[in-house]
Amino acid sequence: MNHAQFLASRGCDDIEIFRIKNHEASLPLIQGGMAVGISLDNLAASVASEGGIGVIGTAGIGMTVDGYRKNFRQASIDGLKNTIRRAREKTKGVLGVNIMVALTNYAEMVATAVKEKIDIIISGAGLPLDLPSYLEEGSETAIIPVVSSLKSATVIFKRWFSRYKYIPDGFVVEGPKAGGHLGYRVEEIFSEESSLEKTVPEIRRFVDQVKRDTGKNIPVIAAGGIFDRDDVERVFKLGASAVQVGTAFVATEECDADYRFKQAFVDARSEDITIIKSPVGMPGRAIRNKFIEDVEEGKRKPFKCAFQCIKTCNYREAPYCIAEALMNACKGDLENGFAFCGSEVHRISGITTVKKVIDRLFGEKR
Repeated sequence: MNHAQFLASRGCDDIEIFRIKNHEASLPLIQGGMAVGISLDNLAASVASEGGIGVIGTAGIGMTVDGYRKNFRQASIDGLKNTIRRAREKTKGVLGVNIMVALTNYAEMVATAVKEKIDIIISGAGLPLDLPSYLEEGSETAIIPVVSSLKSATVIFKRWFSRYKYIPDGFVVEGPKAGGHLGYRVEEIFSEESSLEKTVPEIRRFVDQVKRDTGKNIPVIAAGGIFDRDDVERVFKLGASAVQVGTAFVATEECDADYRFKQAFVDARSEDITIIKSPVGMPGRAIRNKFIEDVEEGKRKPFKCAFQCIKTCNYREAPYCIAEALMNACKGDLENGFAFCGSEVHRISGITTVKKVIDRLFGEKR
């Protein structure tokens, strides 16, 4: 069974299955926007060229610009512009950006992405309550909030509709098996109440009601812990219209990170996955290493904050700079940093290609 046959078996047309505003992808797939250098123009363009939606992670993107410490806010704008333009040169497919609400330069990043006519903005790590206000008249940019519960989806919908007369172009429903910062309290991460099995059907029923009331279809995109076709089928049966996948795309030739970063994903075992307390005040899933163990033992990693990039980061008391730690890791220096990961990282057996990851997600069962 090929991609088209698989989608048809789910009652979907392979060309029109995933329509976001006026953008069509031939696969119901969003590549997770992994920030601080992991998913830049190369990975995003590669996924888009294969029929999915490629997403650029914007947090820390200013660190890709020479001399960024002199003016990090301007470097962030320049870095985002440059990355979007490079990606556009590499693909005719659908491209998006992931912009965290928690960024201190959130407004500038969103405004820049809209001016660059990015196809899709995905926004989480907080509720993007004013996101529609950044759209220019006639803008083709779609906006999709990331939610972890029916409550957050409802709050966003009501605010957008009442204040801006705008209906979300989709919901990314990110479950607790996702990588990086998680929208849950620590005690909720392993609770059935937080699982996709509970949340996706709830939000599916909600968007179905919205469609009956307004006529607008809101795709439900399931995220977190999705690695192969069985996982895709499982969340489709729950009511998802598409999937967002991040971790599985890290250990690919096309990923923008250093080879040593990718190899850390290949080498990771299930017992290496840990939940950390991030300096930004949220729990996060990561691969345990010496850096994380040092922090857990109370050792500080001296730094001078040149960024003040996250609103919730108490950089005066933080044991390390998370932006620098993540960029060090991205560049292969895992002694001075660490890697965020999803719950299924241990299932990665080697460095592969974007095409093979997509085949594993939507191709014929072995």
